[in-house]
Amino acid sequence: MPNIRSLRLLDSLQLHRLKTKLKQQYLANRPSTDGYNQQDPGFSLIELLVVILMIGILAAIAAPGWAAFVNRQRVNKVNDAVFAALQQAQREAKRNKLSYSVSFQKNSTTQEVAIYPTKKSDSTNLPFAEISTWKPLGPDVGANSDKFLLGANLGGENIANTTTNSPVSYPLNASAKITFDYMGALTLPNNFGTVTAGTEPPGLKIVVAVPSSANSTLASSVKRCVIVKTLLGSMLTAKDDKCS
Repeated sequence: MPNIRSLRLLDSLQLHRLKTKLKQQYLANRPSTDGYNQQDPGFSLIELLVVILMIGILAAIAAPGWAAFVNRQRVNKVNDAVFAALQQAQREAKRNKLSYSVSFQKNSTTQEVAIYPTKKSDSTNLPFAEISTWKPLGPDVGANSDKFLLGANLGGENIANTTTNSPVSYPLNASAKITFDYMGALTLPNNFGTVTAGTEPPGLKIVVAVPSSANSTLASSVKRCVIVKTLLGSMLTAKDDKCS
């Protein structure tokens, strides 16, 4: 009869054989770690189509928001250029002790602005046709004439339009200009618009607007503007409904 020691040795030997067999099975069945797994089938056509469809849906959702952001940035930049032009004219008037004017016009490709002495050397007003200091308005943002609308509530030189239904007109009438005297104040005569009860005069407004998607000759609700508020020529900027 085998003794206890022999039985223990037999059990140890069987256990070792079982461990060895299990280890061999594991090594035989484990995935290859050397390079590309040949059993990986890659992406199916359906999976690729689903991914492309999801990308298209996300792009369609994001595109309008991106376009609106670009439009807002564009009108902000152009409005900054309008504000800078008015400030420059005011500075030139005070520095040179002469009246200076700011005018705008639209040519075939872009909107332009001109800053110039209001009168010629013989003290007569400089005709619009003789203005030679035109430069593009907002060229650094690619603001061509079809990218934005330039309007104003000007009915004449330093005169606000008194039409109550639609005070701001597009496109801006180039003959309607803003003029500062030798002290940087607005020249006379001037008019800041009709005052209704409990409100301030609208002031002289130069408006930059994104064209309407339905009609490119009409302004959308996205607007920026510069408003000359007082006889001393103080200015501020506003947006959207404040620019109507």
